[in-house]
Amino acid sequence: MTDVAIIDNGGANIASLRYALERLGADARLTADRGELCAAPRVILPGVGAAADAMQRLNSLGLVETICGLRQPVLGICLGMQLLFEASDEGDTQCLGLLAARAERIPDRDGYPVPHMGWNQLEFDSPDSLLQGIVPGDYVYFVHGYAVPVGPWTVATTDYGGSFSSVVRQDNFMGAQFHPERSGVAGARLLANFLEIS
Repeated sequence: MTDVAIIDNGGANIASLRYALERLGADARLTADRGELCAAPRVILPGVGAAADAMQRLNSLGLVETICGLRQPVLGICLGMQLLFEASDEGDTQCLGLLAARAERIPDRDGYPVPHMGWNQLEFDSPDSLLQGIVPGDYVYFVHGYAVPVGPWTVATTDYGGSFSSVVRQDNFMGAQFHPERSGVAGARLLANFLEIS
């Protein structure tokens, strides 16, 4: 059986994600089949690009209701994490509505170009199984122009002229604003931790 189903949402960088999972010994399958997604022990919602385009594709594939009904661990990555929330300022897009917040454009500030692109640190106080073996101050790799504010779902934050949610978790839905497949040891550890969550 597939260890993790990756939702085929038409985004880029899927090959890197699959390779990162396979290096960890996982059988990762790219699929848009509702039955396969429901049967998989774990599901990843990746995302690169614009929120409106991603939601349009999920709607056209008939996957919105399927994703919202999943009961196994689900990990959203980058835009995929933002899609777990109610909406995005990017194109004023209605998203999946699983977490009660809105992805907002990162404000323009001197010394903090948008998009936020490159290595930055994770900060957190409370332990979480998704962050097992990761320590506050570890660096991960970001590429994004929108971010989710800090709230009760926040597991880790990152500061970029202000704090935003860099790792979130509510019930079986989790998210990483950064790209774990491009984030070295810390990113590999987060993916390995996700593979251990049942």
